[in-house]
Amino acid sequence: MVKQCYICTQMDKNIDWKNADVLRRFMSPDNKILPRKNTGCCAKHQRYIARAIKRARMVAIVPYVTLVEK
Repeated sequence: MVKQCYICTQMDKNIDWKNADVLRRFMSPDNKILPRKNTGCCAKHQRYIARAIKRARMVAIVPYVTLVEK
């Protein structure tokens, strides 16, 4: 079964770097950007998501990669 792109199926297709709740959906618990295989997004929207997360990191809306102790 093929996954549908989360962004393509939503009504608002704007990926905004100021919306941390939406961006956290595409990040792991370590605050790393999840790959396309895990997010189920198309290539175009995965690039938009990665760019938005990087911009949000620069202005400290979402954190950079954090170390998780095991």
